[in-house]
Amino acid sequence: MRASALGPCAPHGNGVASRSLVDVEDSGFASPLPQQPDVSVVVPTYRRPAMLAACLDALAAQDFPASRYELVICDDGPDEATRACVERFAQAQAARGLEVHYLPVTRTQGPAGARNAGWQYARAALIAFTDDDTLPHPHWLAAGVAALSHGAAAASGTIVVPLPELPTDYEADASGLARAEFATANVFVTRAALAAAGGFDERFTSAWREDSDLQFTLLRAGGEIVRATDAIVVHPVRPARWGVSIAQQKKSQFDALLYRKHPELFKARIAARPPLLYYAILGAALATLVGGLLRNAAIACAGLVVWCALTGYFCALRLRGRDRHWRHVAEMIWTSIPIPFLSIFWRLYGAVRFKVFFP
Repeated sequence: MRASALGPCAPHGNGVASRSLVDVEDSGFASPLPQQPDVSVVVPTYRRPAMLAACLDALAAQDFPASRYELVICDDGPDEATRACVERFAQAQAARGLEVHYLPVTRTQGPAGARNAGWQYARAALIAFTDDDTLPHPHWLAAGVAALSHGAAAASGTIVVPLPELPTDYEADASGLARAEFATANVFVTRAALAAAGGFDERFTSAWREDSDLQFTLLRAGGEIVRATDAIVVHPVRPARWGVSIAQQKKSQFDALLYRKHPELFKARIAARPPLLYYAILGAALATLVGGLLRNAAIACAGLVVWCALTGYFCALRLRGRDRHWRHVAEMIWTSIPIPFLSIFWRLYGAVRFKVFFP
């Protein structure tokens, strides 16, 4: 294992990351680098070593020669528990010839920056991306490499999200990964395509829309993106705290950035229109407020009735086909009140921040 503290680094003209720009710590058991691998697997992680350990075990179980791939673990918020996890794994895999690199990423924050650090440091001409909370099937790597053997710029694999019969709202939302066209939990991209695209846009500091941005950039450059249906990763839904959907609204600001960069593709593949129900709820709330300020009971009452009806409808939509345990029902009722307002706030915040008209 090679442990590295990343400073700014950029690809050479031939697309291979410069290692002279990286400070390398001697871990005490680093060995000379073998021949260049066929594929580098880049895994960003952030302070969840138990999940990472399960992912690493799955990556070690690939039906792909250990000497032909390497693992680059990008620690986006370096901590000793994660480092120790990777060191133990690297020592266990050394005899097989599997190269494992631990990169504490300190130059930026967020999965986009961590992935950039990883693919720039990696040595292969083909980069495979997955997340620290996935479980790749044994044939994942071989299938992804085969999908790019005919000259495509990128390949998107299959993501399986196990769900109970009646999932919670959070679980159902997370299962959207299974329907995503291009999600960095399971994609393969050539180094040349990544270099031409400039990698991931590090302004996407949350795990939201940075993968769609890369997809759209590749498409606009004329790159072919193929499906690798046999390249499968399982993505279990992580436990979430009560009311998590409220905090998730903050990610809406990055919709504005994606829209600014790719307006036509955003409308065609993400959302053709703004969230009209949210704006209707906001309008009813404002009518109630204005009616109260004007001491006009008719306007205030009408606005309140409409707001209650629309908010109830929104809550009912979220509960359709979902877990009916009283605790989850209570969570949906409570969070359905602030979500429309918070979503609109963060959308408008993103519009101002990224200087784009984005209602």
